[in-house]
Amino acid sequence: MRNILALIAMTAATPVLAASKNPFSADFYKLSNTDFIVAIAFFLFIGVLFYFKVPGLLGGLLDKRAEGIKSELDEARALREEAQSLLASYERKQREVQEQANRIVEAAKESATEAAEQAKKDLAASIERRVQAAEGQIASAESAAIKKVRDEAARIAVAAAGEVIAKEMTPAKAGSLVDDAIKVVQAKLH
Repeated sequence: MRNILALIAMTAATPVLAASKNPFSADFYKLSNTDFIVAIAFFLFIGVLFYFKVPGLLGGLLDKRAEGIKSELDEARALREEAQSLLASYERKQREVQEQANRIVEAAKESATEAAEQAKKDLAASIERRVQAAEGQIASAESAAIKKVRDEAARIAVAAAGEVIAKEMTPAKAGSLVDDAIKVVQAKLH
């Protein structure tokens, strides 16, 4: 250490001549030339690196890292392909479900249309039955009213005829009428 301090002191006290940077000059190869010292240190460092096989180790590490990256890329490709196949599968299933939903909607529309038409037919038939029933009731009521009017007219006519006959009837005429009626009845029965 003392020698180094003495060397530093000597170099500080003596004027430093500009060392040549030309490697072909004699001044370049002196220990006082820092460029020469740095060049020697650099070559020694490179030599130590090669002695301990550092480039091979670095190459091996880089190769190992490259293989890791390659395997990760292969795995990523495989995952991507799997994801694409799953996506295609889901898209296919989605299309199938959409088609099925469209078929269901179309079938429901057709069914609703058929049900509406059937309901219209049933309603028309029901209205027709009700109209016929109402017409039957009207006809029945009409015939009952006509019968009632006829019965009443017949009753009134019988009553009027009875009054007229009672006013004009004599016992002799009554007997002859009864005899004529008996003859008509006998003729129709035999």
